[in-house]
Amino acid sequence: MKFKGKLALQQRVLPSYRVPFFDLLASHCENGMTLFAGQARSEEMIAGGSTQLAVHVEAKNIHLLNGKFYLCYQQGFIKWLEESNPDALIVEANPRYLSTPSAVKWMQKRGRKVIGWGLGSPSPTGEGLGVRARAKFINQFDAMIAYSQRGADEYAQLGFPREKIFVAHNSVSSKPENFFDRRPQTVDHVTILFVGRLQERKRIDSLIRACAEIKLNLRLIIVGDGPEKDFLQTLAKEMYPQTEFVGAKHGVELKPYFEQADLFVLPGTGGLAVQEAMSYGLPVIVAKGDGTQDDLVREKNGWQIEPENYEALVSTMKEALSDVKRLREMGKESFRIVSEEINIQKMVEVFIQALNS
Repeated sequence: MKFKGKLALQQRVLPSYRVPFFDLLASHCENGMTLFAGQARSEEMIAGGSTQLAVHVEAKNIHLLNGKFYLCYQQGFIKWLEESNPDALIVEANPRYLSTPSAVKWMQKRGRKVIGWGLGSPSPTGEGLGVRARAKFINQFDAMIAYSQRGADEYAQLGFPREKIFVAHNSVSSKPENFFDRRPQTVDHVTILFVGRLQERKRIDSLIRACAEIKLNLRLIIVGDGPEKDFLQTLAKEMYPQTEFVGAKHGVELKPYFEQADLFVLPGTGGLAVQEAMSYGLPVIVAKGDGTQDDLVREKNGWQIEPENYEALVSTMKEALSDVKRLREMGKESFRIVSEEINIQKMVEVFIQALNS
């Protein structure tokens, strides 16, 4: 199935982890795909990428304010549309991006469709004005693509037609080819793995403390780098010296660590490594987040815990480690989910379905 036209797709930035998806999507557009994206702020430390099939046009991002007040204006948006002359446009459905509404109007004035793509629209604290503003924003689009079922439900609650909402489960990995099944059914030394940026919101300090409290002979491997590295290494030396910090690893460099692990734990918010861990047949413990974890992590392949709840982390890890045979079965279910349901191939299928609708 292909889109019989030229696709334009807007992003605030082009992170390296999205490149395989964008190139695969471009291969399903008969007249090609052009991608409009700019640079992140230096403090975000987002590794940029380079596409091969999708034609990347550099946006000039003007970053305004910070934190919850952050706004971004992308210079050159309309010029890019004029020069590329696309048949359809997909944009990030984020009201903080100030240049999006004019681009939507430019397309619709010419009778061309615009699809919004986003996490959802959770209810803010406050009264009805916030709801009306969010509803007005999403209703400018001709269709919506949500990262998760929860996100789709949030768009529907704002009055967007359910039949025009598509769920493309957020994915950064291709369908795995082979199931890794060389782990023993019983182990004397269980290996716990964390992969991600070493920053406060990841709650890696809680993972180190939990391993110390559980008092089993656990091997804790922490893969990544970031501003919390020195603090975490000092903490681990005092609390759990068995912790191994192996630094930042990417791509095939990660393979041996996933293969050595028995359980993947993400105690804080965010994290794209969960799906990759599942592709190696690992059960997972993750903190509840924006809804994308709801579709990935289920009772049969892992546990979701409340973020910032240390007691829940400890009790869940104890439960997970109490039955190694069950862990192996949960790992098989993880592999099945990312092989059959959630991968970038499935994601592209939904995007093309939305475009052709």
